[in-house]
This record gives sequence, C-alpha cells and structure tokens, in this order.
Amino acid sequence: MSRSTDDEPTFFVLAYVTITRDPKTQLVVAIGGDERAEGILQTAGGFISAAGHRGPYQRQPHAMPVEQQRRGATAAAHALLLAGFSVHLDPTLNVLGSADGDRQAAHRYLHQLAERAHNAADDQEVAKVLTEIAAPHDGLLPRLVQTLISTWAPWMRRLENTGHELDSAERPMETTSRLSDHARQIERARNQAARTTPPALTTAATATPSQSPARRR
Repeated sequence: MSRSTDDEPTFFVLAYVTITRDPKTQLVVAIGGDERAEGILQTAGGFISAAGHRGPYQRQPHAMPVEQQRRGATAAAHALLLAGFSVHLDPTLNVLGSADGDRQAAHRYLHQLAERAHNAADDQEVAKVLTEIAAPHDGLLPRLVQTLISTWAPWMRRLENTGHELDSAERPMETTSRLSDHARQIERARNQAARTTPPALTTAATATPSQSPARRR
C-alpha cells in the first residue's frame, strides 16, 4: 500500500556549517553551507571569502580583536540557525556559553594579553601589559605564586606528617621562589618602561621653543 507524500516529515535543515578557530593561524573560520550561508556569515559575523587548498571557505579578518571575533561568530551561528542551517560553533567562540566558563575566560584573557603585547606600539603600551603580568598582588605572576604556595605548603605538611621524604614538594617550593624573583624583575622593567617619555611628547617639547620670527616680534 503506497503512502501519501503528505505523511512524510519535512526537514528544514539545509546544510551543516562549522565555525571554529584554526589552531595554526588562530583565525576564526567557517566551512560548509551554501551561498546563502556565506552571505549570513559575512553580514552577521564579519566573515570574508577565502580560497583554501580544499576549496573556498569563510574566515574573519586577521586584525579583528578576539572579543569581536567571538561576538561575530556567535551572531553568525544564531543567524544561520534561524535560517534553517545546522551549525557547530566552537564552544570557545560562544559568548553565551557557560560550560567551563572560567577556564575559557582565562584562556581568552591570556590570548588578548599576548595580542596586546604583540601590537604594542610604544613603551607605554608595553608597560601596561607588564603591569597585568607582574603588578603586586593582582598581577598574573604574583597570583600564580600564591596558587603554587597554596599547593606545595599543605602538600609538604602532609608528607612530613606521614614520614615521607619532602624532596617532591621542595622542588616546586624552590621553583616558586625563583618565579617570585622573576616577577619582581619584570615589575622593575615595567617601571622603567612606564618612565619612558613617548616620542610624540618629546617631539612636541623640542618643537615648542622654536617659533617663527614674526611671532617673536
């Protein structure tokens, strides 16, 4: 007995699109879909067309900041879903995601800090990055030192109370001490960079005394 086509389910998923970050180039890329999906990616997510070894794909521009990359990828994924596409969005790009959020946020912060350091145009910008790294109490290194102390100190007490050798806990203790010294050295380098006069200000200060003869009269 034949069955009417009206009884068959209707599928609205048009194609599968994957949005992820390429680990080699750190570019946010999208593969799959059709021309309509490409238009949505470009309009909602700031993607551009690119030619690859295995065919064309979409990617975000090289200079796009990390948070803008994530917002664009999330917006594009939602727009594609609304248009009927099936989408896989890398969880690290999803600004609405909450799974393992703290760890991913820490990774994003470190990536942004590396990006700021790479793009630093003068000593003042370098000093700001070094402040994030080595500022007393709140810098990355001092906080890491405190985390390491919280690790090896109770570990050493447990080993001592149970009569075990302390060598395994003493090694990270010595490493922590050296790391604390390195943090202070980076802080001194930060202070030196912060005291450097920006070139623009130096030029302006040098140019101030030289006035035209007409104005001196």
